[in-house]
Amino acid sequence: MIKYKSLFFGKIMARKNKNLSALIDGFKKKRILVIGDLILDRYIWGKVSRISPEAPVPVVEVLNDNFMLGGAANVANNIVSLGGKATVMGICGTDGAGQVLKDLLANTGIETVLIEDPRPTSVKTRVIAHNQQVVRFDMESRDHLTGKELEFMLSALGEQVRECDAIIVSDYKKGVVSAEMMRRLLKTAKGKFIAVDPKVGHFHLYKGVSLITPNLLEASEGSAVHIKDEATLLKAGHTLLGKLHAGSVLITRGEEGMSLFTPSGVKHIPTAAMKVFDVTGAGDTVIAAFSLSHAAGATLEEAAVIANHAAGIVVAQVGTAAATPEMLKKTLRENGL
Repeated sequence: MIKYKSLFFGKIMARKNKNLSALIDGFKKKRILVIGDLILDRYIWGKVSRISPEAPVPVVEVLNDNFMLGGAANVANNIVSLGGKATVMGICGTDGAGQVLKDLLANTGIETVLIEDPRPTSVKTRVIAHNQQVVRFDMESRDHLTGKELEFMLSALGEQVRECDAIIVSDYKKGVVSAEMMRRLLKTAKGKFIAVDPKVGHFHLYKGVSLITPNLLEASEGSAVHIKDEATLLKAGHTLLGKLHAGSVLITRGEEGMSLFTPSGVKHIPTAAMKVFDVTGAGDTVIAAFSLSHAAGATLEEAAVIANHAAGIVVAQVGTAAATPEMLKKTLRENGL
């Protein structure tokens, strides 16, 4: 475990509780554009009472199953759950899973700019027994958008960027985020806040963005610095900040909280989670809450604290989850913020 000397900072503590609540109330006036890889999360719920006689694996007696929004769709879902407005751009297959995904987006109130493609819709299926994930299996294509499909997305960027207050790039490395897409986005969205949830192998695409939100492993690989203590954490964060010419870097550290790097320094934020059942989608919650908070007028530090508390809410639930304004205000109030 990495230990830190300073875990909070005066500017955040100086904010009165009602002012943070006012920021959250302001979410409803903001629209966030989410660009990235749409995923359909399927959960199969059951119980285990025996081991298979065919192989040393548990036999799951299925009790229920359901579908949830995942990937970039879950980022948009978090924005809407927090009271904001969201438009999502991405690829959707023409298969049955694609229809389920479109229905979920429509029912959630998320506006869409979708490219329907013959490829299979990305589906992550998780088998859960006794609140524990037994296995996950994925169906997906990682082929990049090309030709007419790519041009459609690029041509739609202009109008969507004009109508939004901030932009999130949710990169799951499944074909949407490419060098050409990022070049066009950065050119079209000058002056807009652009946040990226990164993927290893794509860090070179994110030069010039406002914020990236890697976890420890992604930060290590993206910076080529093995993070093992405070010194290497600081080196990795500052390396990413300089290498990408980014406005800020937020490294999420699981049970140890987050570290926010800006040109003026680094702020360490302790975790807000009281208990952790499932970290699925926590990164989606972080970038959604951060971007929405900043668009509503929060400083980078305040946005990081709000995002940290939003993530603490969702990891206490099993399955892809999202926080609400009421839940967020409650946890901030309970922590004296």
